[in-house]
Amino acid sequence: MNYSKFIDHTNLKQDASINDIKTLCEEAIKFDFMSVCINPCFVKYAHDVLLDSEVKVCTVIGFPLGANTTKTKVYETKQALKDGADEIDMVINVSALKDKKYDYVKNEISKIKKVCKNKILKVILETCLLTDEEIVKACELSLEAKADFVKTSTGFSKGGATVEAVALMRKTVGDKCGVKASGGVKTFEDMQKMIDAGASRIGTSSGVKLLEK
Repeated sequence: MNYSKFIDHTNLKQDASINDIKTLCEEAIKFDFMSVCINPCFVKYAHDVLLDSEVKVCTVIGFPLGANTTKTKVYETKQALKDGADEIDMVINVSALKDKKYDYVKNEISKIKKVCKNKILKVILETCLLTDEEIVKACELSLEAKADFVKTSTGFSKGGATVEAVALMRKTVGDKCGVKASGGVKTFEDMQKMIDAGASRIGTSSGVKLLEK
């Protein structure tokens, strides 16, 4: 199994420097990771560094709370794509989901996917804040809105990915879209458990460590 292509090599730290992002990109090229996952302000730089490689540029939208307006998230997405992003990881409006404003949640995802066109859209659910029923509903809404992946976590809330959440997400979406486990995947064993549970992508800042097991 080519584990390197499961990994979105991630640095979303608030204090990440340009040199940190340079290192992230260089590591991603060396280890042939699927992408680097970075904050939007670094997208153009990473795009230029990775131009002659197969590593994709992934960025985050409405991050980390998901509480921006839909209009703002759409604008963020347009700008990120203009700057060279290949993949978009958006955070849902968790409040709207919990208030059962399902049309709002679906419409927001749908509008962002429309902007993404053929670019990959991953929908961050923040599973640590949701009940199992809410996880299932969020997955269903993401499918209806034509998202390419559902994703567990931002890594900035009270918990990250769990095997149970990943398994539930995979059970809900079947083979209709991908499942990304992110947050707290720090060892090769962690990664293997997530993959066994149904994850098709892993978001981690420990990618190099995982492959140097």
